[in-house]
Amino acid sequence: MAEALKSKFAQSQLKQLNAALADGRFVSVRKLLHELPPSDTALILESSPVKTRDDLWELLDADFHGDVLEELSEDVRNGIIGKMIPANVVDALEEMDTDDLAETLSSLPDQVLQDILQSMDSQDRLRAEQALSYGEETAGFIMNTDTITLRPDVTVDVVLRYLRLKGDLPENTDTFYVVNRTDNLVGLVPVARLLTAAPEDKVAEVMDEESEAIPVNMPDDEVASLFERYNWLSAPVVDEKHRLVGRITIDDVVDIIREDAEHSMMSMAGLDDEEDTFAPVLKSTKRRSIWLGVNLLTALMAAAVSDLFEATLSQLAVLAILNTIVPSMGGVAGNQTLTLVIRGMALGHVTSSNSRWLISKELAVGFFNGVIWAVLIASVIALWKQDLLLGIIIAFAMMVNMIAAALSGATLPIVMKKLKIDPALAGSVILTTITDVVGIFAFLGTATLFLL
Repeated sequence: MAEALKSKFAQSQLKQLNAALADGRFVSVRKLLHELPPSDTALILESSPVKTRDDLWELLDADFHGDVLEELSEDVRNGIIGKMIPANVVDALEEMDTDDLAETLSSLPDQVLQDILQSMDSQDRLRAEQALSYGEETAGFIMNTDTITLRPDVTVDVVLRYLRLKGDLPENTDTFYVVNRTDNLVGLVPVARLLTAAPEDKVAEVMDEESEAIPVNMPDDEVASLFERYNWLSAPVVDEKHRLVGRITIDDVVDIIREDAEHSMMSMAGLDDEEDTFAPVLKSTKRRSIWLGVNLLTALMAAAVSDLFEATLSQLAVLAILNTIVPSMGGVAGNQTLTLVIRGMALGHVTSSNSRWLISKELAVGFFNGVIWAVLIASVIALWKQDLLLGIIIAFAMMVNMIAAALSGATLPIVMKKLKIDPALAGSVILTTITDVVGIFAFLGTATLFLL
């Protein structure tokens, strides 16, 4: 519901902006853009064709560029940055949080990145290089370095006076982190507890000594699982020596969960999860052609199997009519298993300790589904074509393919993950190839043996 309302609101704003642009009312467009939150401005830019997007960006004051760039998807952001001069990009990135800076810079082409780094002063360049030093999809990559640290031997009164002098707190601050003189994390103090503690109490007396810290190299999907499991709002990040290096907040985790969901959905269709909806025709064609080419090769493999039985098909035309049933049923059954296992892996449910049990369970499901649908299809074909043997042949092929589909759907994601291949991206295509080849071979091969 919230997303639908947001979409309608953006559409209304976009209509106003387009009408103002068409009428040449650029002052009105500029005013409308500057009245919007950065997230709404980003949504409007993503919802606009490239020419309109460029016009809107030119009308947006440079002071707002950084905030809007943070909210844009990777493909749209890179397109805009690619048309900016490096000095202007540096100005836009200057106030970015560390995690947003790392994400923005890491997605840029190498030449653009080098141009931007060379345009930075030494302090900003050091901050950028530090942000990029952690691997993508790790805790260090998504963390913020804007943390407030306390010493265990100071009093609550001193801390409160320090906070009043400081003024603003980092965004989403719900906890202060307690470190020793070497910056090792020794505890944490929730803001609520600090505000209600006696002024003369020392931080060591009000802090929680046992604190769950996230290793800087932990994969971001594991970080998201920890936040979900323990209902954290924020968590400290430490290096290999247990020194505090930053923190991760719930808004970062929400981004991870959303990106993972988009990645899984788009990968099933062979698309980039950050692909610009309004990208130029040639760019979109090039990206999609690669995956269509892979799919064509797999389709040719299935056709090659059918070609092995050309003589059989030429003599028994009924087999050509029924030839699509077995592969289709296997494909659907296999994708059900594949989706279930990929989801289980994403949630951390599937591990090396229980994967064998899961494969056995899915094999059993495939067997029983095979029995049910084999009996049903055999009955239908026997009555429809008045041929009991043909019904038995297609039933046997159905059984074989349903079991093959279950085995493939359960094992492919596990094997592909070990090979560091994204199962959401390639699993469906490989599975479909297997069920097509096995289904066609089982059906036409058995028919050749018993009907000719």
